[in-house]
Amino acid sequence: MNNKYLIAVVGPTAIGKTALAIELARHFNTEIISADSRQFYREMQIGTAVPSKAELKAAKHHFIQHIPVENDYSVGDFERDALQRLQELFLKQDVVVMVGGSGLYIDAVVKGLDNFPEVDRKIRPSLKEELENKGLEHLQQELKTLDPEYYSEVDLQNPHRVIRALEICRGTGKPYSSFRKKSSKNRFFDTLYVGISAEREVIYKRINRRVDMMMQEGLLEEVKALFPKRELNALNTVGYKELFRYLEHEWDLETAVSEIKKNTRRFAKRQLTWFRKNDEINWFDAETPPAEVISTLQKKIT
Repeated sequence: MNNKYLIAVVGPTAIGKTALAIELARHFNTEIISADSRQFYREMQIGTAVPSKAELKAAKHHFIQHIPVENDYSVGDFERDALQRLQELFLKQDVVVMVGGSGLYIDAVVKGLDNFPEVDRKIRPSLKEELENKGLEHLQQELKTLDPEYYSEVDLQNPHRVIRALEICRGTGKPYSSFRKKSSKNRFFDTLYVGISAEREVIYKRINRRVDMMMQEGLLEEVKALFPKRELNALNTVGYKELFRYLEHEWDLETAVSEIKKNTRRFAKRQLTWFRKNDEINWFDAETPPAEVISTLQKKIT
């Protein structure tokens, strides 16, 4: 057992993770590591639900809007940087809070990344060409056939993730998920998971309300400013790609907003699929008072 604790707050989008993480950080007098891969980018604020100025002031956050959208920043980069930051933070406190809905990024910090075999380097360019010519849905269907387990939890709207999985499937003849880690790397801290959830209807209502608020706050203007950079991988994400299609006169605005809501709901479903597989998570309803969550954690921290 270590005497340092990382409290990982996880759950679907729009469920209230940021608010709870701040309550925990204030109680334990500590700081927050953001593991939301969409919030890393400086130019993406409204569409990624970056914490407000008041929230950022209430508790110190790390890895919020720290890189420009042009930068490639992989999950491996985040694992390295987050572990280094945790080492620094644990020198002065015994508890640090990590929060985010990106299950892969949470797992990278807590357990370490999976080790995959080397495959023929020609496969990836071939997949990218297929993406260009046949579209993402074609690749999604192949992944569904070759690896239904990973298909059920990956963000299917992220072509980078879909291509990476198919690269392994094609190169090895085995499902991508079969190479996923069975054991974790040793870490210099213990992890306590806090999961927040709610009934599906509640989650969907929260998502719809959040998207409407984003539009009111100026999401369309944010997307217009990023339109010239729309080919960047960081911008191929929910909330941005749908409005790019509106700006390209492919959809009307009502359709684009409706698609944002639909794709965000799908994303939330996949987040829950990912997190439900982790039996170490202590689940709480979204309406649970923070004091109750703190009490549960306090009993586990010796």
